[in-house]
Amino acid sequence: VQLQASGGGLVQAGGSLKLSCAARGVILSVFWGSTKAWYRQAPGNQRELVAQIDGDGSTSYADSVKGRFSISRDNSRRTVYLQMNDLKVEDTGVYTCSLTGPQSNYWGQGTQVTVSS
Repeated sequence: VQLQASGGGLVQAGGSLKLSCAARGVILSVFWGSTKAWYRQAPGNQRELVAQIDGDGSTSYADSVKGRFSISRDNSRRTVYLQMNDLKVEDTGVYTCSLTGPQSNYWGQGTQVTVSS
């Protein structure tokens, strides 16, 4: 299984970005039932959970991004998205996606998000 993250870049504070994470080599039922999540890590900081979406579609967010970020998934495309609005400088970091099933845990390679003031 490979997770390919994309969509990062440089954006001014207040702007928006949409990240995508495409899963390859995973069967649909596994993707459907898994927990998909986005993490981020800023220089000098520990990796933190930003948002996750469970197999039943329920979502949860870090307090710092509630109301600004939205996680979604397209099961038919085996892709999970992170819509990020009203970006702040402190949102800067490497964003990584993960896929967790009953007996598996996969990680993508990360995509850099830089928010300038």
